[in-house]
Amino acid sequence: MLRLVLPLVLALALAPSAQGGDWPQLHGPARDGHSAETKLNWAWPKDGPKLLWKLDAGKGWAAPVLAGGKLVFFHRVENDEVVLALDPATGKEVWKHTYQTKYVDDFNFDNGPRATPTVSANTVFTLGPNGDLTAIELATGKALWARNLLADYKADKGFFGAACSPLVVGDKVLVNVGGKGAGVVAFNVADGKEVWKSTDDGASYSSPTAANLDGKPAAVFLTRAGLRVLDPATGKSLYDFPFRPRDNNSVQAATPLVWKDEIFLTASYATGGVLLSAKKGTAEEVWSNDKSLSSQYTTPVRMGDYLYGTHGRADTGATHLRCLEWKTGAVKWSEAKFGVASLIAVDGGLLALTESGELVRCDASPDGYKERARATILTKPTRAAAALADGRLYARDGKTLVCVSLK
Repeated sequence: MLRLVLPLVLALALAPSAQGGDWPQLHGPARDGHSAETKLNWAWPKDGPKLLWKLDAGKGWAAPVLAGGKLVFFHRVENDEVVLALDPATGKEVWKHTYQTKYVDDFNFDNGPRATPTVSANTVFTLGPNGDLTAIELATGKALWARNLLADYKADKGFFGAACSPLVVGDKVLVNVGGKGAGVVAFNVADGKEVWKSTDDGASYSSPTAANLDGKPAAVFLTRAGLRVLDPATGKSLYDFPFRPRDNNSVQAATPLVWKDEIFLTASYATGGVLLSAKKGTAEEVWSNDKSLSSQYTTPVRMGDYLYGTHGRADTGATHLRCLEWKTGAVKWSEAKFGVASLIAVDGGLLALTESGELVRCDASPDGYKERARATILTKPTRAAAALADGRLYARDGKTLVCVSLK
């Protein structure tokens, strides 16, 4: 049921609107890990880039996002899920929105939110692990509407709760809910009412992305069953491809990566990577294997004709940073024991935030791994993706949110 409905007017857009310097959603403006920042400072002093500010962080692995001159941070403090708007330059609180949560992590790993907020126009959309989908006015922190998706659609919370970062396409916000007949659901951004629902697929930990495939707008999901490409206006299936680990005690968490009419999917647990060509209603395999890039939860980035990402699992201690050829999957180089890392393609190279809390700058080249800078800015575990805007990097570990200058 809807808990709150208030008037709201939003502009229509294919994806969340982004002003200059914004990082309004998971993996940046286009959800592909690319930043338009240039002329950053990669000659760090011995103790690393300058720390501008830091704050105590509650539970959770939701990444920070930035839009409209505000840094939005979603975490859990005791029994409340808290959405904060902060001054990006100082970390000072602008507003705070809280609500109680009943979520309990059955594995006792972390009770906090894992889904990164999405900002579109003047609205912040958050999804808590207990299925609380909330719309908040960016300017004021006023709640606009909220509903509980696990209750509304009788969906299972999975191993670690709901973790799909909401995707805004036009006047709809799309979520992999995981209910029977409601695998993916589209809600009206203005009032939270259901617009359409599609598939029976359970929810994965992957967040969707918006794209144009074969000349048509598409919402690209990796659900628990595999690839689901849907018409964002109607929920009609455009493409599908089975893709999931054989072991049920596993996760799919990387966001699908779309380039022109091709889609790359990756997962660990003896699954690997697959490149698909999506044309004329059919998703055809270009290449697939479990040797090139098997990512446990981070999303790779494409630069030029090459793909960069981390191969392996954090719990095995043998994760590599890799470069592979996009069109063939051939591994060009592999940096051993690099660790699981979230990546940003920026200023002609790669910026990696590792699970151990190290920030690493390296070249984006198929000719070999070339490291340019490395500094410890957080502690282990650091699992949330970072945000980069206006020369400042925002990142969190299990206890702290930091802002460092890359200018």
